[in-house]
Amino acid sequence: MRFSLIDRILALENGQSITAIKQLSSAEEYLADHFPGFPIMPGVLMLEAMTQASAWLMRSTTDFRFSTVMLKQSRAVKFNSFVTPGNTLKIVAQVMEWGDRYCTFKCNGTVNGVSTVSARLKLEQFNLADTNSELATCDERTIQMLRDQFTSLKSQMNDTVASTT
Repeated sequence: MRFSLIDRILALENGQSITAIKQLSSAEEYLADHFPGFPIMPGVLMLEAMTQASAWLMRSTTDFRFSTVMLKQSRAVKFNSFVTPGNTLKIVAQVMEWGDRYCTFKCNGTVNGVSTVSARLKLEQFNLADTNSELATCDERTIQMLRDQFTSLKSQMNDTVASTT
């Protein structure tokens, strides 16, 4: 099961930072079990939302050179508040260190300006063909799918910017 936990990119500065949102709907499948009578976004999905936002920044900065971006390490993770249906989780990820394959981010998630989650994340980027050349076609298909998805997320950003000017 895949969860797309970024609904829109609000701001993006390649190599520097990204601001994105996840609007939590009561229709999210996992809320039925987490928890009945008191639905909240699981902490691991808040962490995943910060990972996905950071990954979009990496992909955009490298012009989608890599098919795979994976969480390698999370440190100093703090859960401060709940995210409930009807809330919008705003995620800000800032680059702390950028290497050839690894990037480290300082990430924060807030709802209405109140901190819900924070962490330092280290992500790795690579292509599957790096270890198995037969997977080059898979890399190409994945990269194209990600470009299309990013275009949609970014066009929403451009629509938002255009409507506020």
